[in-house]
Parts: sequence; C-alpha cells; structure tokens
Amino acid sequence: MGRLRDQARIRRSLLVFGPEGVGKSRLLRTFVEKQPLALFVEQMRSPREFVLALLQALHSADRNIKVPENLSTLSTTSLKGIVHRALDTHPFLMVLDHLDAPSRVVTGMIKDLNYYGRTPVIFASRSPHMEDIGALRPFCASKSERLDLKNLPAQIALEFARREAEKNELWASNLEAILPSLVEWSDGNPGAILHMLKMARFPQYRAGDQIKAHILYIDYRMGRRS
Repeated sequence: MGRLRDQARIRRSLLVFGPEGVGKSRLLRTFVEKQPLALFVEQMRSPREFVLALLQALHSADRNIKVPENLSTLSTTSLKGIVHRALDTHPFLMVLDHLDAPSRVVTGMIKDLNYYGRTPVIFASRSPHMEDIGALRPFCASKSERLDLKNLPAQIALEFARREAEKNELWASNLEAILPSLVEWSDGNPGAILHMLKMARFPQYRAGDQIKAHILYIDYRMGRRS
C-alpha cells in the first residue's frame, strides 16, 4: 500500500502485476478507498465503456463535475473531451483494474488522458508483458514503476487461511488438520485459498462435522482446468 501512495504522491504511474488471485484487485480497492481523487475503472471492455466509467468516477470525486443527461447521444470522442477537461480541475489519478490485452484504441485513449504524466495511471495486470498490457509498457519501463505481487510464503498463507476461516465462521473438526493442505494445493495464492474455503461449505464436501478434503481438492483442480 505504501508503494501505491508513494507513486501517487510523486505523480508517477505504476503497474501492479501478479498471478490471478494474488490480491491485485483487493490492493487497488483498498488504495482507492483512501484516495478521494483516484478514478477507479474496474474493467474496460470498450473505449466507450472506459470513458463512461471515468466520467462517473469524476462525478463521484467532485459533484461539481456534471454528467451530461444525453449520454446516449454523445459520441465517444465527445465524452473523451468532457473527461479531458474535467481532469484539469484536480490532481486526479486513474486506477485501472483487470487490464487484459487492451485494444489499441483503449491504450491510445489512456495515453492521451495521461497527457505526459498529468494524470498518472496505476493499473493491474497478470504480467508486464506486451500480451497483457499492450502499448502501455512505456508507463512502466523501469523497475521503480512496477510492483510484483507474489503468492504468500507458506506460514503467512497458513495464518491467512486460518484467519479467513475464522472470519467466515467456517468450522469442521478436521479444519486445523487440512488447512496446511489447502495452503500447499494453492501454492500460497490467497484467491485460491479463499475459493477452497468457500467450497468447503458445500454439502458435497462435508461428512458430518468433517471436510472431505481430497474430494474438494480434486474438484478444485478440475475446475481450474475447465
């Protein structure tokens, strides 16, 4: 979290990357909650969806920035112009989640709105490679502009699993015995741990007061392959 705050303070962009389930989205959401001028876009399936999400985020950050009533009649170019002018009103930053091989049009729009660093971009992807972040690679050309999130070490992952099970009131007489297995099967990935803990609530993985761990594991692995 400190790294994101530092990048925002010095007005520099940052790529947050790591495997699925490692906690990229959770980190960005927590950061956005504490940054009133962070414009959060969860997904960007099209250029129009992207500028509409930015416009709504701008309005949420400053109610003086009005959202036009006739959005459906405005072109994407017109909407981008409205966003462009609104970005001049405060030192905003864009926070983009689930970046997944964005189109050339979307990356061009992000670069245009960034305007040589005027509006920094903090964005999340599975990797820093071209197939995941496309033409946005110049935003994170150096290591200081990248944050590599990794799976948790075994002991920390075990503490995480134990804490999440308690928080969600998951109980079984063999829970403490199988939590190390869940950590091993997940390779310490927080998202995978949470997924298996959720599965452990379903009747097909319960036998009385116990969790049928090996059946849960088989189904978890089959689900990952599908």
